[in-house]
Amino acid sequence: MLQWLVAVDGSAHARRALDAVARLAPQIKDGVRVLLLNVAAPMVYYGELPPFDLEGVERAQRAEQERLLSEALAYARAGGLADIITQAARGEPAAEIVRVASERGADLIVMGTHGRGAVGSLLIGSVAQRVLHLAGVPVLLVR
Repeated sequence: MLQWLVAVDGSAHARRALDAVARLAPQIKDGVRVLLLNVAAPMVYYGELPPFDLEGVERAQRAEQERLLSEALAYARAGGLADIITQAARGEPAAEIVRVASERGADLIVMGTHGRGAVGSLLIGSVAQRVLHLAGVPVLLVR
């Protein structure tokens, strides 16, 4: 059985990546297990910050990840996918996608060409570009 990692972030591009997996997976003779991965980028601090509840912020971030993964799971199941697992990670998104793919033995990484951070990608380069550069397995980018 193959394992495909699908990076999900709640964007339309991520949903189209799931659509592509739902179309391709049934054609694989030995089957495909789909790993839905959401990566929360670390918070960046510049200068002094007023006091705030860091634990509360982290709880809210985890809750948002759980919500996004739950929505992606429901969407994938509605698309006909059955063998699905989910995982949340935290860190630089491209590095975490590649790390999790390696640790889980993923045969393919599937992701949208743009995600929720598309505007920021104009300044620092897209997550998809970095995954292409770093990945040790094939990467399928979906527009």
